[in-house]
Amino acid sequence: MTRYIIIGAGAVGASLAAEFETHGIAYVLVGRGVQIDHIARHGLTYRRPHGTRQIRLQAVNTATPPVLKPDDILVLTVKTQDVEAATAFWAWLPVEGGGLAADLPLVTVQNGLAAEDIALRRFSRVYAASVKIPARYTVTGEVVVGGAPNLGIVTLGRYPHGLDDTARDIVADLTKAGYLTEARADITRWKAEKLIHNVTNATELFAAAPDARAAIAARVADETRTVLHAAGLDPAAPSERTVDISGWHVAEDSGIEHGQQSTWQSFTRGSSSEVDYLNGEIVRLARLHGIAAPLNEALQQAVARLARDGGRPGSVGIEVVGEP
Repeated sequence: MTRYIIIGAGAVGASLAAEFETHGIAYVLVGRGVQIDHIARHGLTYRRPHGTRQIRLQAVNTATPPVLKPDDILVLTVKTQDVEAATAFWAWLPVEGGGLAADLPLVTVQNGLAAEDIALRRFSRVYAASVKIPARYTVTGEVVVGGAPNLGIVTLGRYPHGLDDTARDIVADLTKAGYLTEARADITRWKAEKLIHNVTNATELFAAAPDARAAIAARVADETRTVLHAAGLDPAAPSERTVDISGWHVAEDSGIEHGQQSTWQSFTRGSSSEVDYLNGEIVRLARLHGIAAPLNEALQQAVARLARDGGRPGSVGIEVVGEP
């Protein structure tokens, strides 16, 4: 029987574990630090639009990982900047009966385009997922997910290209668990489509009038789209979806606030920044293809200074980004 090893107990990983627990899908949630220790001892406070529950989860610390089995699927839900260390740790663990974890399927759910290439250095079977979920983790032991009626939208495929039975089985389990999910052979295009949105996360870290922030975010997204096309990535269009997402929305009074996406949450918790793999990814692609990405570069540098100086979200004005 398939069992999912969910690696990372933040908003995405812990909510996935909560839904697997609720829907009878075998899993183990693995993490580090106070979050996983709290969940293991007290359970997860899980806030959804229809109410708050305290859920006991199968949760263990990475220091004592579960014995891996041949039918396990690893789901990597850490941030992109932690993928190198996580794959180095997990790939060479033994599997019961022989073999290594590197031969097991690995699902990458990170923002950006870098996680899959990092994973391929060690794992032979990588499945990339683009996940859109309004989720928040800023309080130890608590996760909020405001998507309704479904938790979020997941697009998944074999990386670098293709589909197989494992991909379809994962999609079926995620659908059973309450996600709007579809399998796509061209998964990199869907990861690129989401990156156009994720590069705007950095604007939420700076103080600005709503109109000024929206204007800069739109220009950053336009610049990103231009760079992705120059790199030959052809981001997917929402109209290409085969699953109906027209009724999906962020519920009112769900606890999810506009302008508090994953990058903002990381800075609020005082953890590391993913911006080098969002705006920094666009800067890298622009340099590789001989074009400029001045807005993404300015945002990347402004966020780096904010992190270096111990700044909090909203402590610096957005004018530090400057003009291209």
